[in-house]
Amino acid sequence: MFHRITGISILTLLIVLTNAPSTLAIKDKKKAKPEGTPVLWRRPADISSRNLRLGPGGMKPDLRRVTFVEEQTGGYSKKYRVRDQSGQVWVAKIGKEAQPETAAVRLLWAVGYVTEINYLEPNVEIAGKGTFQNVRFEARPKTFKRRDEWKWAQNPFLGSRELQGLKVMMALINNWDIKDSNNQILLVRGDRGNELHYVISDLGATFGQSGSTPIIWRITRSRNEPVKYADAEFIDVVKDNRVYFHYGAKHGSLFGDITVEQAKWIGSLLSQLSNKQIRDVFVAANYSPSEVDLLASEVRGRINELVRLRDDRKLGRRR
Repeated sequence: MFHRITGISILTLLIVLTNAPSTLAIKDKKKAKPEGTPVLWRRPADISSRNLRLGPGGMKPDLRRVTFVEEQTGGYSKKYRVRDQSGQVWVAKIGKEAQPETAAVRLLWAVGYVTEINYLEPNVEIAGKGTFQNVRFEARPKTFKRRDEWKWAQNPFLGSRELQGLKVMMALINNWDIKDSNNQILLVRGDRGNELHYVISDLGATFGQSGSTPIIWRITRSRNEPVKYADAEFIDVVKDNRVYFHYGAKHGSLFGDITVEQAKWIGSLLSQLSNKQIRDVFVAANYSPSEVDLLASEVRGRINELVRLRDDRKLGRRR
């Protein structure tokens, strides 16, 4: 009996060991990052024809009924995962960041950057939670899978004008919260095959002041303050073929290597936007008529600064 049991045990062990490599391979396959083409920016066919009222994705939530799924943790704003009448899943962001994020996404998408799909609803009832004003809905399509965060200092686009242009966009919208945890890689399956979209997923800390210096940055920064945004400086100086932005946030070192050519490149794309398109960016975010005028005027002024850049000149206020 002893020998029989031992024999069975040895046989069982051999079977387990034989199958172990395939089992480990399956686990490794699940852990491995999906293959796909990294995408940060794609040249728009016609910037002047882009619908910035509707924005990327061309989709809106079906608001006949919005039901609560679960609360999303983390970040500055209150967020709920919800399901609309059609069954589409969205993340609803409530609070001060909803408007500026809606606008920021549209400006980035306008010039070719891959972004989240979002839409702002001025007034919406979330069943089981209540009625809220200025709710940003961010889509969670089934064809998109959320992967790891990406890092500003380590990504496939280092040194490219597209990444440098994205930095300029962050300065243009006064995004002071550019930490890596706000960046997301989206696996997108579609007609182009698998793509890895490098998006900035949280753009709520925008259209206010970016802060004056790293020392007092925390008390001088602001979000969604149109008047303060319009009063803030944009470019301080152009020296030795580098553009230095008025950016006092703790990650300001990211902006020290932007050349005049790179800044003018993104400025040339932005300059193709009509005044109506720029206004639509802020109308879509439900700003008041006077705020739309103020924000659109400031954005146009900043675009003009980029277009007119020349090397080795000190810049003063436009006003």
